[in-house]
Amino acid sequence: MSPFATPRRRAFLLGALVAVLALVIGYLGGLLTPRLSTPGDNSPEAGFARDMSTHHAQAVELAMITWQRSTDGEILQLAYDIATVQENQIGIMQTWLKDWHLLPTGRQPKMAWMPNGTKELLPDGRMPGMATDAEISQLRSASGTPLDILFCQLMLRHHLGGIHMASTIASISHDAEVTDLATTMKNNQQGEVSNLRRKWTELGAQPLGS
Repeated sequence: MSPFATPRRRAFLLGALVAVLALVIGYLGGLLTPRLSTPGDNSPEAGFARDMSTHHAQAVELAMITWQRSTDGEILQLAYDIATVQENQIGIMQTWLKDWHLLPTGRQPKMAWMPNGTKELLPDGRMPGMATDAEISQLRSASGTPLDILFCQLMLRHHLGGIHMASTIASISHDAEVTDLATTMKNNQQGEVSNLRRKWTELGAQPLGS
């Protein structure tokens, strides 16, 4: 057995624990915030909470895959920050849905809450910025610099899609809690986009297509 196996496993377990704690904190944050009105099942707020939870879940998956496999300190920190922040935000959005007495999934098509949003879906039905199953499999099998490059490419594209979604709900919603979180998401991800671009330039990477 590798002498690094036990510390690596401990690090993985610690990361998983932190992600779970972030999710729990997110749920509690949603429960403790007072609300004067309740969005309906077909509201932009409900659609955003559902779609962005799905969008965030993939970002957490990409980040955790990379966090377990990369050896680059900057990449590890980026992956850790993305996973914990977005897991926390999933908890907040899922708590909204519970508080609104809505199911985690709705009957509307993906992105229907956004003006002309269904037209922004990619031909295979992915929301803006999301990775394909093949790309996720490629990330799982990569290592070293190719892993770090692919992570930067996938996460940058993913964040640009997320920023677009967050900016849209912030501009059309009248729910202060929703617009506040969306603005926080946009600001956080814009900062991470700058770091990802700087890192991918350092690694000699090129942007991915949609």
